[in-house]
Amino acid sequence: MIDVSPIDLEGHTFLAVTVLLPKTTLLTVSNDKGYIMCGALDVGLLNDRLKDRKIIAGRAVGVKTIQQLLDAPLESVTHEAEALGIHKGMIGKEALLKMI
Repeated sequence: MIDVSPIDLEGHTFLAVTVLLPKTTLLTVSNDKGYIMCGALDVGLLNDRLKDRKIIAGRAVGVKTIQQLLDAPLESVTHEAEALGIHKGMIGKEALLKMI
Protein backbone atom coordinates (compact mmCIF):
# COMPACT_ATOMS: atom_id res chain seq x y z
CA MET A 1 0.00 0.00 0.00
CA ILE A 2 1.08 3.55 -0.72
CA ASP A 3 -0.38 6.53 1.10
CA VAL A 4 0.29 10.04 -0.17
CA SER A 5 -1.18 12.96 1.74
CA PRO A 6 -0.50 16.65 2.29
CA ILE A 7 0.44 17.77 5.78
CA ASP A 8 0.49 21.30 7.15
CA LEU A 9 3.42 22.52 9.24
CA GLU A 10 2.91 26.04 10.53
CA GLY A 11 0.98 27.07 7.42
CA HIS A 12 3.32 25.37 4.94
CA THR A 13 2.23 22.32 2.95
CA PHE A 14 4.46 19.26 2.67
CA LEU A 15 3.79 15.89 1.06
CA ALA A 16 3.90 12.81 3.31
CA VAL A 17 4.44 9.45 1.61
CA THR A 18 4.20 6.07 3.31
CA VAL A 19 5.08 2.91 1.38
CA LEU A 20 4.30 -0.38 3.11
CA LEU A 21 6.77 -3.04 2.02
CA PRO A 22 7.36 -6.57 3.33
CA LYS A 23 9.00 -6.23 6.76
CA THR A 24 9.59 -2.47 6.45
CA THR A 25 7.94 0.86 5.77
CA LEU A 26 9.43 3.69 3.73
CA LEU A 27 8.56 7.19 4.97
CA THR A 28 9.22 10.60 3.44
CA VAL A 29 8.03 14.14 4.00
CA SER A 30 8.99 16.62 1.30
CA ASN A 31 8.41 19.90 -0.46
CA ASP A 32 9.89 21.26 -3.68
CA LYS A 33 13.18 22.11 -1.91
CA GLY A 34 14.07 19.00 0.10
CA TYR A 35 12.94 16.12 2.28
CA ILE A 36 13.38 14.02 5.37
CA MET A 37 13.18 10.26 5.23
CA CYS A 38 13.39 7.11 7.31
CA GLY A 39 16.57 5.06 7.72
CA ALA A 40 16.41 3.78 4.13
CA LEU A 41 17.96 7.06 2.97
CA ASP A 42 21.67 6.79 2.15
CA VAL A 43 23.05 10.22 3.07
CA GLY A 44 26.60 9.13 2.23
CA LEU A 45 25.56 8.32 -1.33
CA LEU A 46 23.84 11.70 -1.69
CA ASN A 47 26.89 13.54 -0.34
CA ASP A 48 29.45 11.62 -2.37
CA ARG A 49 28.20 10.07 -5.60
CA LEU A 50 25.27 12.45 -6.16
CA LYS A 51 26.82 15.64 -4.77
CA ASP A 52 26.39 17.45 -8.09
CA ARG A 53 22.60 17.23 -7.57
CA LYS A 54 22.87 19.32 -4.36
CA ILE A 55 20.15 17.34 -2.57
CA ILE A 56 18.75 18.78 0.65
CA ALA A 57 17.80 15.83 2.86
CA GLY A 58 17.87 14.41 6.36
CA ARG A 59 17.60 10.90 7.76
CA ALA A 60 15.90 9.65 10.94
CA VAL A 61 16.25 6.06 12.06
CA GLY A 62 13.91 3.83 14.02
CA VAL A 63 10.73 5.58 12.89
CA LYS A 64 7.62 3.71 11.81
CA THR A 65 5.08 6.50 11.16
CA ILE A 66 5.05 9.94 9.60
CA GLN A 67 4.43 11.48 13.04
CA GLN A 68 7.48 9.70 14.43
CA LEU A 69 9.52 10.96 11.47
CA LEU A 70 8.41 14.53 12.19
CA ASP A 71 9.24 14.19 15.90
CA ALA A 72 12.53 12.28 15.63
CA PRO A 73 16.01 13.78 15.75
CA LEU A 74 17.85 13.47 12.46
CA GLU A 75 20.66 10.93 12.53
CA SER A 76 22.39 12.43 9.50
CA VAL A 77 21.93 15.20 6.94
CA THR A 78 23.38 16.09 3.56
CA HIS A 79 25.97 18.84 3.09
CA GLU A 80 23.35 20.93 1.28
CA ALA A 81 21.02 20.60 4.27
CA GLU A 82 23.83 21.73 6.57
CA ALA A 83 24.27 24.82 4.39
CA LEU A 84 20.63 25.72 5.25
CA GLY A 85 21.26 25.35 8.99
CA ILE A 86 19.88 21.82 9.28
CA HIS A 87 22.04 19.63 11.48
CA LYS A 88 22.31 16.18 13.00
CA GLY A 89 20.09 15.96 16.08
CA MET A 90 17.57 18.52 14.79
CA ILE A 91 13.94 17.37 14.98
CA GLY A 92 12.46 16.41 11.58
CA LYS A 93 9.73 19.05 11.70
CA GLU A 94 12.28 21.79 12.46
CA ALA A 95 14.42 20.65 9.54
CA LEU A 96 11.46 20.78 7.16
CA LEU A 97 10.63 24.31 8.24
CA LYS A 98 14.17 25.37 7.29
CA MET A 99 13.42 24.08 3.77
CA ILE A 100 10.72 26.66 3.06
